[in-house]
Amino acid sequence: MTLDHAIRLTAAMMAAAFVQQSAEHLRPAARGTERALFAPRLILSLLLLAAAALGAPPPALLLALVANHLFTLPFFNGPYNGGADRMSLLILLCLTAAVLLPEPRWREAAFGYLAMQLLLSYAVAGAVKIVNPAWRDGGALRDVFRFSAYPAGDNIRRLADRPRLLRAAGWAVMLFELAFPLAILSRPALIVALVVAALFHLANACLFGLNRFFWIWLCAYPSLLWLQERVVG
Repeated sequence: MTLDHAIRLTAAMMAAAFVQQSAEHLRPAARGTERALFAPRLILSLLLLAAAALGAPPPALLLALVANHLFTLPFFNGPYNGGADRMSLLILLCLTAAVLLPEPRWREAAFGYLAMQLLLSYAVAGAVKIVNPAWRDGGALRDVFRFSAYPAGDNIRRLADRPRLLRAAGWAVMLFELAFPLAILSRPALIVALVVAALFHLANACLFGLNRFFWIWLCAYPSLLWLQERVVG
């Protein structure tokens, strides 16, 4: 995968994810200021999606999206939806730098930074969990299923009463996240790891409604596929 191909694919996927995010803020119950911020993002994202389908993402569209994101930060007092929105801004900034920077090595550095952040997002999450006794004995997952604020059904919440299953699931998540960076050493291993990670995000989206994590994390996958080929071959 060439750098230009990976950048173009990332731009198209990110634009599609931004369309989905923006649509959530245009519902009738949204505040007027909220709709005024996200209606332009929806239009810019649709234009970027069309442009990326035809060729290289236009720098002007990316800069306009960066400006739009900066306007939303004070409105929500920072990234308003946690990790998914921080990842959205990270992808947008790295992609914009990779398109705008004049030197090929600088463009690679900007896009490679995104890939390294993706690697670290899994490894750091695993490291934080494994030092937590509640994750090691399954208690953390029990609380997630039992007390989740997300609209999980009763059949999902009943999983909180299966401690052995939750302990095994917790250890599977932790070990996968900690081992994820090793996948970059092998192309087949990396593809398998990305598929498993995508299924993990999909499960969270289906069980707890964390749909933003699923779409936006997938947007960073082309950067890692490019970096693996660039560094390891």
